Amino acid sequence: MKFRVVIPARYASSRFPGKPLADLGGRPMVVHVCERAAASGAAEVHVATDDERIAAAVRAAGFSALSTRAEHASGTDRVAEAARALRLAEDEVVVNLQGDEPLMAPGLIAQVAAALDADGEAAMATACHRLQEDPANPNVVKVVLDARNRALYFSRSQIPYPREAGGRWFRHAGLYAYRAGFLQRFTTLDIPLVEKTEALEQLRALWHGYRIAVVVSEAGIAPGVDTPEDLEAVRRMIP
Repeated sequence: MKFRVVIPARYASSRFPGKPLADLGGRPMVVHVCERAAASGAAEVHVATDDERIAAAVRAAGFSALSTRAEHASGTDRVAEAARALRLAEDEVVVNLQGDEPLMAPGLIAQVAAALDADGEAAMATACHRLQEDPANPNVVKVVLDARNRALYFSRSQIPYPREAGGRWFRHAGLYAYRAGFLQRFTTLDIPLVEKTEALEQLRALWHGYRIAVVVSEAGIAPGVDTPEDLEAVRRMIP
């Protein structure tokens, strides 16, 4: 199947300014992300950014950079602007790969795109893996699945709650595939209270009745980079 990857990358960040340009093995982090996307078999890879420094680094590495507005509230809004600029047909698949995921497995990117392509009733797709950490940690987003591996709910809380002994939890990874038409509609949907409460954008789709297909990765999904401390940990994982 044919899909495109758009990588949202902004320079401004309250916790880590200039994060996409952070050095990893002698190259900017965003370039590592581009290489992961290219290895997934994507037909095209584009970085959507509001900063010329990021765009210049991306182009110097041989990848495409699209200029987007600075005031976007989220990476999804930035990806939607890029998709409009690319004039994608409504049924084309767009993968949103965050610019701070330099260790994302190329195969998983392709799997998420394929899961959306295979599920005609889903508007978007994402990924998760079996959680080995403390499920009560609010910094780890959990997802509960139905019998068809579609999302029932995402939460920072421990779901499902282990009223009795035992349980199984899945950690959600911030990797998304959308049909291009839905991506444009998503950015115009009212933001529900449940999204504001959990600070989880994907809950908007569920609240409005859209289905989300979920790939359950057999392998653990590598961490992204949110803070300088995360960057040091990822540096130790880069060959």
